[in-house]
Amino acid sequence: MKKVLRWFILGGTLFFVGKALKDHWLEVSSIHIDAAAWAVLSIATGLTLLAHIWSGWIWTWVLQELNQSVSASEFIQVYLKTNIAKYLPGNVWHYYGRILAAKNANVSVGAATLSVLLEPLLMAAAALIAVVLFGSQLAVKNTNIWVQILQFLSLAVLLTAVHPWVLNPIIRFLYRLKNPNSQPENQYISDLSLKRYPLRPLLGELIFLGLRGTGFILTMYALGSVNFKQIPILLGGFSFAWVLGLVVPGAPGGLGVFEATAITILQHRFPAALVISAIALYRLMSIFAEIAGAGLASLDQHLTRQKINI
Repeated sequence: MKKVLRWFILGGTLFFVGKALKDHWLEVSSIHIDAAAWAVLSIATGLTLLAHIWSGWIWTWVLQELNQSVSASEFIQVYLKTNIAKYLPGNVWHYYGRILAAKNANVSVGAATLSVLLEPLLMAAAALIAVVLFGSQLAVKNTNIWVQILQFLSLAVLLTAVHPWVLNPIIRFLYRLKNPNSQPENQYISDLSLKRYPLRPLLGELIFLGLRGTGFILTMYALGSVNFKQIPILLGGFSFAWVLGLVVPGAPGGLGVFEATAITILQHRFPAALVISAIALYRLMSIFAEIAGAGLASLDQHLTRQKINI
């Protein structure tokens, strides 16, 4: 049933995106990209690459919150090299690669696993904060209050879930459930406990989302006109589409879900052809940035090994 649901979601979202493209193909094909627009798109791609590098650094912060001493440069390389694996069916292989690499670097399996679970939770919380701040104009007027209530409740649940008062008892319960003969003060459990609220990683994820959102806004600006008053709408719409792509199952890398959600939200506030073109181009730019990040990480790792051998 899970496989059927995943393929149904992926197929449905891709069909919606394809239909929107078909309906507005003439307008999309008439959009012209000049030299200045290419320069803006290059900056947007660079910001997207910077966002992925920054996200890898945040992962090291999460591991440090779990009492793990790690090399920032080494783990950023791991993060970038595994990032493109999220497009494989299942949408879990980038997490598996990070856990395996962390284990090989003498990080406990429990801490590595918990870090790759906490990171998307903090990402989702950061996206919901952006939606709450900038997404009020996205809701239909007669349902606005209910949408806002749902946003605040979802955000409260996420922010509470990563609090040590909530997370640490859950970790201890799950560990004792799996290891009923372990001692209550097992050192393994102590090492997995959060000593404080992960505020620094959460703030870092807000910066990550800001970089990604800025890249998307620049993409819209390169293809059409965007004024200052429209930036909150774009940030709110991008954040909502991005978090749905993150949490909806069956969409590797949010593929299809992000595009369908962004088109649905923004096509009534901007020309549909502009929205469709910008979203399609932004997806290509994101994939290029991820491939570039993986390539740069591999090159840096290779050069470091050569220096060591010399």
